[in-house]
Parts: sequence; C-alpha cells; structure tokens
Amino acid sequence: MTTAPDATGFDAFAQAFRRHAAGVAVITALSPDGRPVGFTATSLASLAAAPPMATFNMARSASSWPAIEGTDRVAIHMLGLDDLAVAKIMAGDNARRFDGDHWEPGPHGLPILKGVTAWMVGTIVARTAVADNAMIAVQIEEGALGEPDEPLLYHERAFRALGEHL
Repeated sequence: MTTAPDATGFDAFAQAFRRHAAGVAVITALSPDGRPVGFTATSLASLAAAPPMATFNMARSASSWPAIEGTDRVAIHMLGLDDLAVAKIMAGDNARRFDGDHWEPGPHGLPILKGVTAWMVGTIVARTAVADNAMIAVQIEEGALGEPDEPLLYHERAFRALGEHL
C-alpha cells in the first residue's frame, strides 16, 4: 500500500478526501441585488425523502456565501458527463460563471443550468455554522429530470468519467 509523504494530520485528511470520488453538483442562487451566483459542490447529499430534503456544505469565505447567507431559495443541479464544460465554467472565475447561454431564469427567477441530468429548487431551512464553514439544508419543492447521462465525478482534483462496471 502506498502512503502519502505525511500520512498524519491535515495532510492525510486532505489526501483522503481527494481520493474519495464524488458526484458533481452546482448550487445557484440570486444575490441580494438580483445577480445570479453559483458554485460547484461535491458535498451534496440527500437528507430525507419525506419531506424531500438535501444538504450541501460550503466555506463561509467563498465568493457565493453572501448570496447563500442572504437568500431563502436555491437551485441544485446534478451534472453528468455531457455537462463537463458547464462544470468547468461554474468552477472557474466567479465573475464569469453566468457569461453565456448555458443557463436561464427558472422558478423564482433562480438561475437554472441547461442540459443537466436533474435540477431541483428549494427553500433553505437551516444554515449551521461549523468553524469557517456552513452546512445548509434545503427542502425541495420542485424540479425536473434532464436526459440520462453518465455521471460526472470529481476525484484527485480533476473531473473524471465513471470507470467500468463491476
């Protein structure tokens, strides 16, 4: 078994989560002045089926945090392999994330990304500060499925495609 140069402490923690593949999601919202904001998230998780709820985590130092802190509604998007270009845009320069025609206004004016495998809109029901981060819980109210697609993953600091079936 190969070990990291420093297999203890923060370095081990960071390397362990780099090795943990995660699906790619994008969270979008409107800033208090009505501008669209968004970011990629690999921390998206289902919280409950009844009522339908999801969670995601983010740093409170993130450029999108003021919008998430100051809004009641968000849109959650699940991305597939065909959405790689959109994933790169949404992970890039925050001032340019909504340049182009890869999104449109949706319910409540929220930015909805086009062509994603699924999107959901919901109301934030909890924001819990944890150190310099926040856990956000969202009660889902509506959404839609896009075309089926292979999953888009994030692993070892890179977007990846799913491997072979086992």
